[in-house]
Amino acid sequence: MDHEAERFDPKKKYPVLLNVHGGPHTQYGETYFDEAQMQAAAGFVVLMSNPRGSSGREQAWGQAILGREHPVAPGTGWGDADVKDVLAVLDGALAKYSFCDATRVGMLGGSYGGYMATMLAGCHGEKFKAICSERAVNNMLSEEWSSDIGTVFRVEHGPNHLDGEDDYKRMSPIRHVRNINVPFLIIHSEDDLRCPISQAEELFVAMRLLGKDVTFYRFPGETHELSRSGSPVHRVQRAEIILDFFA
Repeated sequence: MDHEAERFDPKKKYPVLLNVHGGPHTQYGETYFDEAQMQAAAGFVVLMSNPRGSSGREQAWGQAILGREHPVAPGTGWGDADVKDVLAVLDGALAKYSFCDATRVGMLGGSYGGYMATMLAGCHGEKFKAICSERAVNNMLSEEWSSDIGTVFRVEHGPNHLDGEDDYKRMSPIRHVRNINVPFLIIHSEDDLRCPISQAEELFVAMRLLGKDVTFYRFPGETHELSRSGSPVHRVQRAEIILDFFA
């Protein structure tokens, strides 16, 4: 689904922003979404992807990214089929719409979308000019026992990280940190209990130690819901940070 930029001219080339939602079992729908409108108004072609694992389709679609050792419906786990689908959305849009500038593609997402941002940066960074990861899961091993919904990981992936350590490592984007060579923006709230700020700190420190191009903004007094119900001043600051980063 794409939202045309204001004052759109199909003969021109526009930069692209690829979005991945949180969840992962949620979806982008055909309704007003302020994030998409903000990006389109800033002159971007906005791509919004619903990869396997998203809601709104048949059960098998949603279960496709459950863990490989899931006792009921084993799938590929995170970072496999879903990554392929997100890249297919991007490649399909670039092939279909001549006004998309393939040399100016950015990517962003929050929570599970932030997980996907870090994963894409580490595995397919050559496709992007810049990537923004918000309130992300970066290390599945440390996330399970620090998140306020840690028990959900066993529902999602099957075993916990002690019994399924190899799978948790495989699904963790931070293991690809050495391969992140794209300008990278991290945004995280200090009072986030869903994806604790330690997830951002781990990635930021690793990237700095490796000499990577990374910027980290942390918002005091905010939670996992910064972009939706955070303080008005922080929501404006966040929007300005993102648009300035991709400008």
